[in-house]
Amino acid sequence: MDPQQLEHENIGEITRRDEMAGRLMIALDYPDAAQARLLIEKLEGIPCYMKVGMQLFYAAGPDFIRELKARGYSVFVDVKMHDIPNTVRGGAESLTMLGVDMFNVHASGGSAMMAAALDGAAQAVSLHPSLRMPLIIAVTQLTSTSQAVMNSEIGIAGNVEDTVVRYAKLAAGAGLHGVVASPQESAAITAACGPEFRTVTPGIRPAGSSLDDQSRVMTPGQAIRQGSHYLVVGRPITAAADPRAAALSIIEEMTQA
Repeated sequence: MDPQQLEHENIGEITRRDEMAGRLMIALDYPDAAQARLLIEKLEGIPCYMKVGMQLFYAAGPDFIRELKARGYSVFVDVKMHDIPNTVRGGAESLTMLGVDMFNVHASGGSAMMAAALDGAAQAVSLHPSLRMPLIIAVTQLTSTSQAVMNSEIGIAGNVEDTVVRYAKLAAGAGLHGVVASPQESAAITAACGPEFRTVTPGIRPAGSSLDDQSRVMTPGQAIRQGSHYLVVGRPITAAADPRAAALSIIEEMTQA
């Protein structure tokens, strides 16, 4: 093979690998910033997204988000807002002021609440033009929710996929940028809402991994092939003996999908 051709192919491979790294969201599910920093140090140089959920955000607060942004990471604040529209509007404005790249609300809060989140984010950007509009996504059904739980405990009839797609359409109609859903529903969401509507998918488990408390799961390669835009991975990386190797293995599987 011509050396110049090989060089171009290698550059293309690196570009795709970096793209896939940017679509991997690592869930920093830790009780404090110090433990999260230990993982971040092991992952240094991998251009992944960092997801900060309720436990860490409530413990470490906005300063930790600013720290992640200063380190150059894209940040998804996963606090699943669900309240009256005015309260969600204020919360969205505050998160946007932190420079977050993505945050979420519950689709079950309704169209007015989701639109209020957009309004709050837009207000922050209008006051501070250096800010970028974050991606605002809606939670459909948690990946820990089985159909039996959805039907008998939550009180929603029908199957999970139909409910997820209905919530996705509601979110798209409210102007949101995407939804959180199982990778099993990614293709149906894309069919209903279009390819630009983002799917953020937890429930990612490499082959042979424990399912933990997840009910609707896929491997990283399967999720990419189904059309998931972002893959959220927690314990298969954070609980691994070698988190860096685990993350790189997942990125490689995504790259080859």
